[in-house]
Amino acid sequence: MQETPGKSSIEKAVGHNQADNLTLVLFGATGDLAQRKLFPALYNLYLDGRLPKTLSVIGLGRTNYSNAVFQMNVRTSLDEFSRRPVQSGNVEEFIAKFRYCVLDVFNEESYQGLKELIESREQELGIEQNRLFYLSVSPELVEVITSNLQTSQICQTTGWKRLIVEKPFGTDLKTAQELNARLSKAFAEEEIYRIDHYLGKPMVQNLETIKYANPILELLWDHEQIANVQITASETVGIEKRAGYYDQAGAIRDMAQNHLLQLVMMTALDLPENLTAQAVEMEKREVVEAVRPISKDLAFKDIVRGQYTAGKILGKPVIGYQEEPGVVENSKNDTFFAARLHIENPSWKDIPFYIRTGKRLEQKSTRIVIEFKNKWKNNAVMQQEGISPNLLIFEINPNESVSLLVNLKNPSTEHYEPTSINFSVNSEIQPESYELLLSDAMEGDKTFFAHWKEVELSWQWIQPILEAFEEDALPLHLYPAGSRGPEAADQLLEEDGFSWW
Repeated sequence: MQETPGKSSIEKAVGHNQADNLTLVLFGATGDLAQRKLFPALYNLYLDGRLPKTLSVIGLGRTNYSNAVFQMNVRTSLDEFSRRPVQSGNVEEFIAKFRYCVLDVFNEESYQGLKELIESREQELGIEQNRLFYLSVSPELVEVITSNLQTSQICQTTGWKRLIVEKPFGTDLKTAQELNARLSKAFAEEEIYRIDHYLGKPMVQNLETIKYANPILELLWDHEQIANVQITASETVGIEKRAGYYDQAGAIRDMAQNHLLQLVMMTALDLPENLTAQAVEMEKREVVEAVRPISKDLAFKDIVRGQYTAGKILGKPVIGYQEEPGVVENSKNDTFFAARLHIENPSWKDIPFYIRTGKRLEQKSTRIVIEFKNKWKNNAVMQQEGISPNLLIFEINPNESVSLLVNLKNPSTEHYEPTSINFSVNSEIQPESYELLLSDAMEGDKTFFAHWKEVELSWQWIQPILEAFEEDALPLHLYPAGSRGPEAADQLLEEDGFSWW
């Protein structure tokens, strides 16, 4: 059966679709992501009346739970992680939607029990064979699961089927291509929803329509007046207990290839007249296709990699990366990544984009800064007056806001001072990323999911840089925890006459 086309983003701003009745099959239902994010997201969608009228959730795992124990675990996760308090009057109705099935993902026979449970619940509740499969599992399990879903005919339905896949989607260009080829045997591209939770953040989603809704911002978005664009995703935390994954991935795979390049696409896309998922997808693809390639031999000119050493975070001493439990001795893994890139299309020609991400930095912040040209930049008198460039700032995390930095004269000093005009959002009432993404997947809206071509083109851009890292062709700059990162990242902008904001 063909996918039902989702609403455009403008239509969604007016009101959400009511998703079809469906079965949500959750692989990895006993894992950390399900407990912290997915169960609370579903519950908050339930409170907002945005779940299908009839929904069956089947959680899968290796642990031998009864339905009652599993439902109790769901309730515990809501008490601990829901952004809104659990309402005793309706939580039992919500939890009654959940069932549990023990599954050995490698055993084909095990899938027959899952198939029987799905079908019995569909018959009991009167649900058409609309099935949404969520793979909250290790990447190495994705192929075997999708293969067995096909062999068991669970994903051969009379209704629609969709597959949600968590990152990382491959570890380099080759593995990403191989993984996609395997997924494509069981699911068509329009049925695959690749999650990038940054695309679920409300402010990132607003980037798509903010110019449409605010013509004044469209006037500010004059490419003739933009000096540069800076995108930062900094964290104060270290690798915590993820050394097994992170020491193989590094900041370049964990953040740059997916999150940062997606933010570049969302910032640089030209607003299509028809705001459908397909139109936005094409615009994003054109952006990433236009990013100037960086060769392995010349990567040192535009790329900075770093690794944190011991330092202080919020006044408390923290160990360096080399001392983190589970990190390989003398590891040269990157915990900081910065790059200068150029988008070679008429809109962004000659406007540099600077991206950076890192762990154990001085503050937690995800933001997009558009710096405008400063005609007083080389005027010594005006510089003494304190004239600074105007900035348009989109704060994504931890708070959400749009700010405009202007120069106002301080009457007491008779000098200009940069002053921020801030338009903030009450973050406490904002939906979580997974709420928006789960809702979109249920409705069949792929606007804020990564299309395969975006993923492949991102890996194509990253691949030469990965090879330079692996051949140790780029220096590994050390930086103390609690700092802004390596000095080399500052020099990257200073070469062009700019500095990080």
